[in-house]
Amino acid sequence: MATTTIEKDMNLKDLLNKYPESARVFAAYGIGCLGCALASYETIEQGITAHGINIDDFMKDLNELVSK
Repeated sequence: MATTTIEKDMNLKDLLNKYPESARVFAAYGIGCLGCALASYETIEQGITAHGINIDDFMKDLNELVSK
């Protein structure tokens, strides 16, 4: 079985379309990127770092969720 790994350069909208459950990680960090108009254009890294959140911690949590 292949392991799913989400990369930080993935587009936010693409992430949410492919992994709708990832919205739980955004909510846990208090991030409202899901409804932001920039979600269509920004990468995960751009959106997360704009909120001052550690991208490595966020990506770890995100990848743990989708690999379950």
